[in-house]
Amino acid sequence: MKVSIIGGGGRVGSNAAFAMQCAGIISEMHLLDANEQMAAGEALDLLHGASVAGDQTIYAGNYDRCADSDVIVITAGLRRKPDESRLDLINRNVSLFKQILDSIKTAGLKKDAIVFVVSNPVDILTRLAIDHLKLDPNKVIGLGTQLDTARFRSLIALETGLPPTQIKALILGEHGDSMVPIWSSATAAGVSLVKLPNFGANVQQRIFERTKTSGAEAIKLKGGAGWAVGLTIAEVVHAIALNQSKVMPVSSQLTGEYGIRGTCTSLPTMINRSGVVRRYEVELWPREAASLVSGAKQLDATYAQVQK
Repeated sequence: MKVSIIGGGGRVGSNAAFAMQCAGIISEMHLLDANEQMAAGEALDLLHGASVAGDQTIYAGNYDRCADSDVIVITAGLRRKPDESRLDLINRNVSLFKQILDSIKTAGLKKDAIVFVVSNPVDILTRLAIDHLKLDPNKVIGLGTQLDTARFRSLIALETGLPPTQIKALILGEHGDSMVPIWSSATAAGVSLVKLPNFGANVQQRIFERTKTSGAEAIKLKGGAGWAVGLTIAEVVHAIALNQSKVMPVSSQLTGEYGIRGTCTSLPTMINRSGVVRRYEVELWPREAASLVSGAKQLDATYAQVQK
């Protein structure tokens, strides 16, 4: 499978490329970036490890070399400021994103290619990609709350002392300020988290608040997130490459789930090589469902302001 990473010279794109290289699942990786020298440098550095990590073909190129890609990952974008919400980025990032989409359209897409949006605000830009490229919505996936969910599980593990891989908990909705923690189904090795001793509402809120502000925390400490987001991008791409039919909290265009239609937001979603297969309406507490609907309305209001 061939994967093109637009923004491959940046922190997120190059970290995702490294995660994919280490897994040895993707056979060909193409990096491109507005900073052509950075993309070439990252591709060369990765290529130097090919004899250790696997036999992938790795190179830098331009949009024309996206045309035969199976998955196009878009990570390019302007960096979020420490005190800036992801939705505030829309005023600075939409113009750049449309230029990227136009370049993809000009180069051409394989009939079964999947466009995977990582750039923020990801839910808005995922919907914009569907509309601007006029693609089947099932062929466009946003990273959504996949990263938030990974952070959430890891921070729960840190609080409880339990292994992170045994924590099963979800963040759904917007990848941003209105994200919804789903405590109703959160478990550790099958045990309900909300029934654990010393895991009351105050602890839950502390974990969620740190989850929600993790991106800003990483920006403040090191200039931006990279490794965890790279791993979550690779997890999605590998499910597509291996045609695994995995369920993940990624962003896609809803068709009536929870009464939400047209909005791109995150629900438990089965994906495989064909893209989005189906979304699941899991049983939620009433306040969780209400928060999910409220967040979708906020996203719709923001999208209505986008100059498409």
